[in-house]
Amino acid sequence: MPAFRYEAVDAGGATRKGVVNADSPRAARADLRVQGLTPLSVEAIAAQVDASGVTRSRGFGERLSTVELALFTRQMASLLEAGLPLEQAFTALLEQAEKPYLRDLIASIRAEVMGGISFSDALSHHPRDFDQIYRGLVSSGEQIGQLARVLSRLADYIERRNALVQKVRLAFTYPAIVTVVAFAIVIFLLTYVVPQIVSVFANTKQKLPLLTVMMLGVSNFMRAWGILLGLALVAAWFAWRRALQNPVLKRRWHTWLLTAPVYGKFERSLNTARFASTLAITTGSGVPILRALDTSRDTLSNVAMRELVEQATASVREGISLARALSVQKHFPPMLVHMIRAGEITGELPAMLERAANSQQADLERRTLTIAGLLEPVLILAMGLVVLLIVLAVLMPIIEINQLVR
Repeated sequence: MPAFRYEAVDAGGATRKGVVNADSPRAARADLRVQGLTPLSVEAIAAQVDASGVTRSRGFGERLSTVELALFTRQMASLLEAGLPLEQAFTALLEQAEKPYLRDLIASIRAEVMGGISFSDALSHHPRDFDQIYRGLVSSGEQIGQLARVLSRLADYIERRNALVQKVRLAFTYPAIVTVVAFAIVIFLLTYVVPQIVSVFANTKQKLPLLTVMMLGVSNFMRAWGILLGLALVAAWFAWRRALQNPVLKRRWHTWLLTAPVYGKFERSLNTARFASTLAITTGSGVPILRALDTSRDTLSNVAMRELVEQATASVREGISLARALSVQKHFPPMLVHMIRAGEITGELPAMLERAANSQQADLERRTLTIAGLLEPVLILAMGLVVLLIVLAVLMPIIEINQLVR
C-alpha cells in the first residue's frame, strides 16, 4: 500500500502534517476526512523511487545520520522484542519520527513491507541510508527467525562504532584548531606586521640582518604569490586524490600507511577493530563464516588489508582454520589470532571475536590519544619557533640601531 505525505487542517484550524497509507491519493484524502481533517496537499512518497527501484534523495546530502540510524535500529529491536508485529513497529516509529526525511523513509519502508516484500528487500531500495552490511544482517535475521536479536546486536555495533568515531574526532579536534590558528597568526604576521615594521628600517638605508632580510623575502613572496600558492596546494590535493583512483598506486600507498612511523599502528588498529567488530556481529547473527569474512572485508578502508582478508578467506575456503589463515598475515595482531583460535577450539567464536573487537577498540582509543597527545606539544613548539623567528627578525634591526646610538 503506497504512502502519502499530507498537510491538512483540523477542526480547530491548526495545520497538521504526517504520513498516511492508502491505495490512491483520493483514498488518502478520504481517510483524512474520516479523521476530521481537511486535506490541503497529498503527495505520494513512492514518487521518490526511480526506475531502478532506488530511492532518490529529496535534497542535497539528505540521508540518515549514524546517530539516527542507531536510534532507528535500537527502537525497532525493542519493539520487536516486545512482541509487536513488524507493521505495528513501523507504525509506532512513524508516529514519533520528528524529521520529515525520517518520517518519509519509515513510511516508504512500511508501505513496501505491507506490499508483500521482506524487510531486507525494502531496505535495499534505500542504499544511501542502509549499507550492504546492514541489509545483509537484517536478511540473515529474517532467515533464521531472530530479527529482533540481530537488530539488537546491530544497534550495539552501530552505537559502539559511533562512540569510537566520536572519540577519535574529539581527540584530533584540539590539534586541528591549534594548526588553523597557528597558520592564521603566521600568515597575518608575515603579510601585514613584518612589512609594516621592516619598511621603516629599509627607508633608513640601514643594512638589515640576514634573518630580517630572509623574513622580508618570505613576506614579499607570501604577499605576491600567497593566493596562487594556496590554490596550487588545493590543486595538488585534488590531483593526489584523483591519482589514488589508480588501483596500483592506491595499494602501494595503503601498504606504506600500514608501516608508516607512528601512524602505521593507528592504521592497523583502526582496520583491525572494524574487521573484528563486523566479523563478531555477522558470525553471531548466524551468517556463514565465508560470507561473514566477505562482509567484514568490505568494512576495511585499507586496500592492502582487504587483500590480506581475501587471501585468508581463500585459505578458509580450502579448509584451513581462520586463526591459522590470519596468522600468516603479518598485519593482524597476535592477540586477535589467539582469541580466534580459542573461539574455534571452544566453539564460541562469536563471543571470542566480541572480546577481541572490544580489545582492539580500546587499543585504538589508546593510540588515538597517544597520537593526539604527541601532536599538541609538537604543534605548539613549531608555532612558538616560527613566531620567535618573526619576532627576532623585527627586533634585531631595533637592537642594532640602539647600539649605534650609544
